[in-house]
Amino acid sequence: MTATLLLLHLLGATVWTGGHLVLAFTILPRVLKGRDVAALEWFEQGYERIGMPALGVQIVTGLWLAWQKVPSLALWFDPAAGPIAQLIRVKLLLLLLTALVAAHARFQVIPRLSPATLPLMGWHIAAVTLLSVAFVATGLSFRLTSSPPSASWEAAACGGKEG
Repeated sequence: MTATLLLLHLLGATVWTGGHLVLAFTILPRVLKGRDVAALEWFEQGYERIGMPALGVQIVTGLWLAWQKVPSLALWFDPAAGPIAQLIRVKLLLLLLTALVAAHARFQVIPRLSPATLPLMGWHIAAVTLLSVAFVATGLSFRLTSSPPSASWEAAACGGKEG
């Protein structure tokens, strides 16, 4: 089950991060240069069909995987908990920041999108792209920080000290 969850999580991350990298490095420069709102809207409409479900898959599988690593919400938010719990907090913070940037874009920038507001939208795209890369880097840290298979979840969450 964990392998399936991880595969789904990685596929979601591939779509989410890859899509934002394509947007930031290929579509956005052309949109800004030509002040082409329609080109940005065209990309967004196509991408949202797979990008938003991919983000949803990441959220569900990410929470499930986090619970498998540290099945205690209290430890997720305990600053004294070990490295795995700290990575969970980082992922949750990245999710919150992504939601805030996306909500601001959705409710403040996109309704007023025009050639004049494209640079502001570009900053939102850059922010979400950087956050998505940070998600991937943090996810890699889970693999590099994993406890030995024999360790209990308390030891993994508490930095090697039994609960």
